[in-house]
Amino acid sequence: MGLAERRKALGYSQEELAELLGVDRTTVGRWEGGKISPQPHQRRSLAAAVEVSLTELDTFLAPPRAMDQEAAKAQSSDHTGAGDPDEMIRREFLRILSVSGVLTGLPLDEAEALADGVRRGAPADFARMNGHLWQVYQLARSKGAVYPIVRDQLTALNEALAAGTQGNSRPLLNAAADLFQLAGEVSFDANRCTDAAAAYSLAASVGKDARAYDLWACALVRHAYVDMSELRYQEAAHILKAAERVAERGDSGLATRYWVASVQAEAHAGVGDLAACERALDQAEKVQDLTAGCANGGWLRFDGNRLIEERGARYVQLGRLDSAEATLKRALTQTALATGLSYRRRGAVLTDLAAIGAKRNDPEQLVSYGREALDLARASASGYVARRLQALCTKFGPLSRDHRVAELRAEIATLSTL
Repeated sequence: MGLAERRKALGYSQEELAELLGVDRTTVGRWEGGKISPQPHQRRSLAAAVEVSLTELDTFLAPPRAMDQEAAKAQSSDHTGAGDPDEMIRREFLRILSVSGVLTGLPLDEAEALADGVRRGAPADFARMNGHLWQVYQLARSKGAVYPIVRDQLTALNEALAAGTQGNSRPLLNAAADLFQLAGEVSFDANRCTDAAAAYSLAASVGKDARAYDLWACALVRHAYVDMSELRYQEAAHILKAAERVAERGDSGLATRYWVASVQAEAHAGVGDLAACERALDQAEKVQDLTAGCANGGWLRFDGNRLIEERGARYVQLGRLDSAEATLKRALTQTALATGLSYRRRGAVLTDLAAIGAKRNDPEQLVSYGREALDLARASASGYVARRLQALCTKFGPLSRDHRVAELRAEIATLSTL
């Protein structure tokens, strides 16, 4: 076992270990990669953080053998080969970005001149297929299973863009901005945050070019989630402020601006601003004043039915444990979160309830809810729930000495976030 594996087994991210030791995240990465060694004054703190002796620490820091390095290179080469779905999706991103940039930069008559009359699918066809894929994604226990069909849809869209347009190119660009957000969601669930951010950035760019303000704003909101997953709440707040301004130019009959507000509440909670968080949640709840159809079930799924669990999660962030527990328990009674339905949503609520147990030094509550969330993470193979559980491990504190909590930590360490 190397330092990286030891860190993961203890439930730390690189950022969390770095913060604990007072160093930069890249420093931890270089220690783990064998590029540098900790300074003498850092070794004792590092050994204590990863719960080993100084002698054992030398073993964890030993550089990999040449044979191991060659095997790692071979494995890496295999993983990013031509047939790998992730790599193919990345290539489609680049192709579509180039072509859509050309199309949006050309006058309409020149764009029409590119059409040769032989294209795979019309904009309406892509919109219908995208809507179907969002439904498949929402219902799938394992979100990674959606990768191949998303890749195929990207390939078809790229061919359509490359062939040109019939009439206005905007509907096809709308379909592209929609599909890129779905591709980003699949990547984000698999913990491929860099790929997710690239997909969301592309979706925002194409949405802007198409002057599709609601699509554009939703892409920005999803990009903010990437920052918040890495605890960069201030950066997320800046993106969300931009999303708020864009959403104001969108369709007032859609729920976009209210979704922006609900996510702003998370950013405010992340920096400890209770008043701003409450204001944002109150704004988000105004979505209930809209008529049916404010969410399209695809790139805009916010209709307010998650607000109770969102409010509970924000109270956990802010340390309002009694309010958080009461709210989250009410959330579990919702039909949408019943056992056997939404594994991901239920798993997130259970993890928050386990976190309340950790903050109260209550091992029974921590283990009870934590184990149920662990079972859901295994059943769904959700990288999102696995990440939430691994973050939970950092809150165990003195409870880590309880054998039940230690067993839970060990089992969480076996989860894959990919």
